[in-house]
Amino acid sequence: MDNLCHSLVGAVMSAGGLRRRSALATITMVIGANLPDVDAAVYLTSDASTGLEFRRGWTHGVLAMVVLPLLLTAIMVLVGGAVERARADRPRKAAPMPIRPLQLLLLSALAVWSHPLFDFLNTYGVRFLMPFSGRWFYGDALFILDPWVWAALGLGTAISLRRARAVPVGAGTTTVMRHVERPARLAMAAVATYIAVMLATSTIGRTLVEREVASRGNTPASHVMVAPEPLTPLRRRVVRDLPDHYEIGEFTWFPPRYYVSAIAIPKGLERAVVRSAAGAPAARRFFVWSRFPFADATTQSGPGTVRLDDARYAGPGVRSFASVTVTLADSVTDPR
Repeated sequence: MDNLCHSLVGAVMSAGGLRRRSALATITMVIGANLPDVDAAVYLTSDASTGLEFRRGWTHGVLAMVVLPLLLTAIMVLVGGAVERARADRPRKAAPMPIRPLQLLLLSALAVWSHPLFDFLNTYGVRFLMPFSGRWFYGDALFILDPWVWAALGLGTAISLRRARAVPVGAGTTTVMRHVERPARLAMAAVATYIAVMLATSTIGRTLVEREVASRGNTPASHVMVAPEPLTPLRRRVVRDLPDHYEIGEFTWFPPRYYVSAIAIPKGLERAVVRSAAGAPAARRFFVWSRFPFADATTQSGPGTVRLDDARYAGPGVRSFASVTVTLADSVTDPR
């Protein structure tokens, strides 16, 4: 998901009551919810194909889920201690909340762990098992920019924080705090329900698409993606993996429920020029993360040139952010 979504996840968890556990809770959770995206720094020193190969791997896997909360907690404790020392001589209306390292570690872990879980929900996927396995996991439940999630989390957080500011110092009884934190908790419950429904409908949608295709006597697919489109939870983009091409279509839940295929994208991966170019470094990096790869024969730049793309995001003659162009001069002998 995008970093606004991750930031709102950290903020809403804090506003829902976790900020009472330690000083620096809110900033820690917002940072922690974004921290695995530190791997985006690879784009500062490398090209796009290297970035796509590296992203959502090492910093999103099980090892990072242990290391990153410890690292974030240590940094926040050090920073918090320095800030407290700098403010030691200033007059205060009330005693400040102390920094509780163990509580801060818990909050860091919850925030950091939320990141790959939300990244899993879109079509790009995440490698949960890195560095022990490079397997990709895909939820196909949310579009990477989901304004419904933004609205729910942002509204719940804003209302809870506004109520918190209206509570006089020292008046935060259990009843009062429940009133303050309720909007954030309702927002979390609403988003969790929305995600569950979107996951279920994508999973069920794959079965319904294949059932409808079978009823027409068409070839079954080896893999099917049923993924949401922007702003329209009831309409899904479908990619069906067939022996020599991908079938791109649209599945609609209501009204009425139906599946219609739109275009076919030839894979083109068995062509001699593609097989020769597959050993190029950029091509090898492309195949690490691609899910529905194809070689586009309609946009060649010249003899011995191959453009690789992914049917999740592109089609014939339509480039995506993931497009990679290689020439035979860049390639090495194909090990296959």
